[in-house]
Parts: sequence; structure tokens; C-alpha cells
Amino acid sequence: MDDVDTITTSFLTQIAEAGDTAALEDLRVAALGRKGAVTGLMKTLGQAAPEDRKALGQRFNQAKDKVALALDSRRTELDQSEMLARLGGETIDVTLPARPRPDGRIHPVSQVVEEITAIFADMGFAVAEGPDIEDDFHNFTALNIPPEHPARQMHDTFYLDQEANDEKLVMRTHTSPVQIRHMQSNEPPHRIIAPGRTYRSDSDQTHTPMFHQIEGLAIDRDIHMGHLKGCLVDFARTIFGIEDLPFRFRPSHFPFTEPSAEMDIGCSRVNGELRIGGGDDWLEILGCGMVHPKVLKHAGVDPDVWQGFAFGLGIDRIAMLKYGIADLRSFFDGDVRWLRHYGFDPLDIPTLAAGLAR
Repeated sequence: MDDVDTITTSFLTQIAEAGDTAALEDLRVAALGRKGAVTGLMKTLGQAAPEDRKALGQRFNQAKDKVALALDSRRTELDQSEMLARLGGETIDVTLPARPRPDGRIHPVSQVVEEITAIFADMGFAVAEGPDIEDDFHNFTALNIPPEHPARQMHDTFYLDQEANDEKLVMRTHTSPVQIRHMQSNEPPHRIIAPGRTYRSDSDQTHTPMFHQIEGLAIDRDIHMGHLKGCLVDFARTIFGIEDLPFRFRPSHFPFTEPSAEMDIGCSRVNGELRIGGGDDWLEILGCGMVHPKVLKHAGVDPDVWQGFAFGLGIDRIAMLKYGIADLRSFFDGDVRWLRHYGFDPLDIPTLAAGLAR
């Protein structure tokens, strides 16, 4: 019993006099460590008489608790005093420049959406939006896409288990349904663009299951292919910042337009690098055409009175071409290093005028 009191009193005195946390840690090990003095007391219980073990065990535990409590109390005091000493010795030089902080970046897709929207806004186009989940009618039937068309197959389209009004539901494969919904809800004439996410069952270097499209629609009494051509040529030359950008329109086929065409721009390939502008090669960038009369009828527009054009292009593809991005999948990786390289400073975003000057 005397040993217990002596050891406890000695450690309590040393703990109270500990000058720093390092010295306090040494005392903790010496008292409560695996080979510590207080821990060693517990090991002597086996040598005591059986009738004395209970009382000795309680006494040893009390000594251990006293030492542990003293250690915690002294550690709190030392931590506070060390912090006050550190704060008293530290100073702040207010003349130093501010420390740089990581700043956000505008994603190239978001930037290109803004640029395209600004270009068509100058031509009088408004922005229209629609749901990402569409029914079969708006996504296929209203756009004159027949039941046997490949786009309706499971390997190309994400179908949902639910139905609405006896119609299959799909993740929209294009933003063309927005055109149908807009014409159903508004009286002509129409002049809209419809940017948004679209979904197709495809994935490689130039395709992802989710990507971005923007489609345009212009409906009036006397719109013709000449208006379509002038609109898209101005757009292409503005978005790429090349005033004499070569172009051509090739006949094509889309169920929702007649006649239909694809627009190519001039380019060259030097040492495996694609360059937009002059050259002896061509690159397709979008599809377009005059809206099919059946599409107008499905949308509640009289094709004998109204006509117009439509076009569609991939926003991600335009971003890749304009900013030299090789792999479409990089857009969706979430790599902040990639975004710092290709992203845009929110306070220094290229404007439409700047795009024309480049």
C-alpha cells in the first residue's frame, strides 16, 4: 500500500511540473505504458494473498485513474499555453500579396453552349427546352421516324420500363422533340434553338452514352433552303472565327427533313493534326434540311401555309474541333487537371466579338 501511495504521489508531482507536452508524454509512458510503474503494480496482484486481491485491485485502479486524469488535465493546460505562446510570437505581414486560391473553371461544353446561343440569338432565335425523358410519339413518331428505323432498336436507344399514356418512355435520343413540343404549344412563326443532353447506347473515343446536342427550327410562310444555307454559313464562320471558312452542302437523308443535307467545312490534316480552315479535305459538322410536311402535321402546323428548316449538331463535337480536344470521354471524367487546362476563367470568358477576332 505504501508503494502505491509513493508511486502515485511521485507521478502526480512530476506531471504538475512537466514543462511541455513532450515531457508529459514521457511521464505517461513511464507511468501507464506497457512497462510503466503503475501498470507494473497491477501485475503484482498474482503474488498477493487471495483475500487481499480485491482491495489491492481497487487501490491500483484508483491510482491509475488519478494519474490518467492528471495527465489529461496537464495536457490541456500545456496545449493552451503553447498555443498562446505561438500566437504571441507570430505576426502577419499585411503588405504581402494574397495567397492564391484554386478557382473554378467554365467547362468547354458550357462555354460552347453560351457561344452558340449568342450567335443564334443575334439571328433572332430563342432558346427552348424540354424533358430528358420522352415518350415514343415525341421522340420518334412525330418526327416521321418509322417503326422499322434502326434508331428505335434497343441497341441504339435507352428504353425505360415505365409507360405514359400507353407510350413507351425513352431517354431522348436527340433534342428534336423540343421542336415538336414548342410547335404544339405556340402559334407560328417559330424560330428556336434547343440545346440539351441526349442519350444513346454508344461509347468510344468519339461517342458517349450521354452527350449534348443543339437543334434549330425556323418556321414561316416563305422560308427556303437559301435561308438555311445563309444561317448555317454565318454560324460556322462565327463559331470557328474564320471569315472565309470554306463550306459545302451534300445531299443526305433524314426522316424529319426533305430535302436533307449535311454541311461540311474545309480542313486539312498535317502530321496527324486536324486544322479547321483552308485545305483540300472536308469535315462534316451538322445535318439539316427543310422540315418534312408530316412533321409539321404531327405538330399541328398546316404544311400548306407554313414551311421552314431545321438543323442539328453535336455541341461536344464543336467543342472538340474548336479547342483541340482529342477524346470526347475527357469531357465527363471529372479530372480537375484537365478542366484547369481546357476550362475558362469565369472572369475572362471569350465573348462573341473575341471569337470573331480570333
